[in-house]
Amino acid sequence: MNKQELAAYIDHTALKATVTPNDVERLCAEAKANGFAAVCVNPVYVPLTASLLAGSSVRTCTVIGFPLGAAASSVKAFEARQALADGARELDMVINVGAAINGDWQTVQEDIRAVVRAARETEAATGEAVTVKVIIETCYLEDREKRRACLAAREAGADFVKTSTGFGTGGATEHDVALMRETVGPNMGVKASGGIGDKQTALAMLRAGANRLGASAGVKILS
Repeated sequence: MNKQELAAYIDHTALKATVTPNDVERLCAEAKANGFAAVCVNPVYVPLTASLLAGSSVRTCTVIGFPLGAAASSVKAFEARQALADGARELDMVINVGAAINGDWQTVQEDIRAVVRAARETEAATGEAVTVKVIIETCYLEDREKRRACLAAREAGADFVKTSTGFGTGGATEHDVALMRETVGPNMGVKASGGIGDKQTALAMLRAGANRLGASAGVKILS
């Protein structure tokens, strides 16, 4: 896989509390120069990111209910609508992790559906595709719970399942990516995120079944 092909899988990411507008400007410039899939930033930086990426093929991505997933579903839906109004076209939402651990899959699914509904409303209004990625935070779940979380995301109409926020106790593993791909089948996206810092790890995640990678080290991975 050449550099250009690999870049097209990467969401170039900066989600730390210390990120500044200058960091976002650098991130967007790097994304355009390298042909990354998207730039993923916290919601406050969506307007700036969307303006910097206008006219390019790089999509504006943001996070919802991040990083704990513990906001009310109505709050997540509001956050999604605001982000979409500000110019985001990809939403990476965190599930209700506590509900998943408690086996309350109806709550998990309805929580996801609230964000998916906001995305589909924007699609209908603008004619632009909106991608919803569901972060199941694999580090806190047993394999059977990971499978159920993936199925809940699929049933709720999401486009991707995603391994991790990068703020939990662990990140993406080949095992989890393969399990998620097996669970959702070939027609749903799988995003590996958390701890992907070099090309070898990135390629391993793609071989395991990922078709998107979240990384703050995108430029390093390509080099």
